[in-house]
Amino acid sequence: MRALLSAGIVSLILAYTLSQFYRAFLAVLTPVLQAELGAGPDDLAISSGLWFFAFAAMQLPIGTAFDRIGPRRTVSTLLALGGAGGAAVFALAQAPWHLHVAMTLMGIGCAPALMGSSYIFARNYPASAFGALTGAVVGFGSLGNILGASPLVWVISAIGWRPTLWVLAGATLAVAIAILIFVRDPERLGSTGPRGSLVEILRLRALWFILPLFSVNYAASAAIRGLWAGPYMAEVYGASETLIGYATLAMGLAMVIGSFLVGPATRLAGSVRRLALIVNGMAVLVMAGLWLAPDAGVIPAITMLALIGLAGASFTVVLAHGRAFLPPHLVGRGVTFLNMFSIGGAAVLQFASRPIYRAASAGGPPPEAYSTLFLFFLIPLTVGFVLYFLTPETPDA
Repeated sequence: MRALLSAGIVSLILAYTLSQFYRAFLAVLTPVLQAELGAGPDDLAISSGLWFFAFAAMQLPIGTAFDRIGPRRTVSTLLALGGAGGAAVFALAQAPWHLHVAMTLMGIGCAPALMGSSYIFARNYPASAFGALTGAVVGFGSLGNILGASPLVWVISAIGWRPTLWVLAGATLAVAIAILIFVRDPERLGSTGPRGSLVEILRLRALWFILPLFSVNYAASAAIRGLWAGPYMAEVYGASETLIGYATLAMGLAMVIGSFLVGPATRLAGSVRRLALIVNGMAVLVMAGLWLAPDAGVIPAITMLALIGLAGASFTVVLAHGRAFLPPHLVGRGVTFLNMFSIGGAAVLQFASRPIYRAASAGGPPPEAYSTLFLFFLIPLTVGFVLYFLTPETPDA
């Protein structure tokens, strides 16, 4: 794990920490944004979905940029302009549509954060180490999920939400500058070698049944942690901001723990494919529990939310499975292509969850509405899980 100790990788981990924070902090801000800007849960669903759509749309251009100019300039430029710029727009927001603009910019700025370190690992280290290294980055970076829970509530209570966003804008710009200074790009591929293309990636049959699960396995935990956990706890249980902070903190901690367990759990399971099947099978069962018993009680609800967060950590497991089938000349475009499916799936489910919630809440009390919402997440997760059984083991399994 010495690879994680360099100043360049540390700065990329900080960028990913901000990425995790920005995708999740709306759940905690729900009450204050509704009170001051009139932004309800459906408005925030749009804002959150735009973050994920912008993030996903940037993946293929980012993969090309990694291969051509390297991750150093790609990550630092986008994080400075999009991440810091988006936080500034958020701090100045006066209407819900301002939040849409801010979250879109943040999605663009955060888009290369994880893939920057993943690209370096994929180019400089053996494929067998990719899952553990990326899992560790996700584990450290997922502290952003924790910072976006109870700690964010405390800071907002102390200084207000607008000053908090200005501080975040400054911190984001500082991290971008650190990346520009400290990150070292991998050695460029020879100009005479194959360049690779999207068509070549799509011809890799081993990826065909990885992509459906990759599109939904992270989407459910991301949507619930970043958007619906707060309204769910508030509307079904009458939870205060503090209790919502504790619930989202539990999800964040579970994501962190799960990411650090990727390496040892893979060794215990015997392969990344087997581990992905185990964890996503658990996710299907837990989501079914939320669907069938959304009002089972505060403790069961927080426990199930935490388990969904834990299952979301399997993102790195499925990414490692897909990366194992990528030849060297396709690594840059390949890992960002995979990430596009993951984040794109989260964006689609974020947007689609809005009309599902509105229709369900108009037709019944909160427990029934959220039961319908959880069923909406359960169905694609189950389909992706079943199709994943058709994937082959990794070449080195």
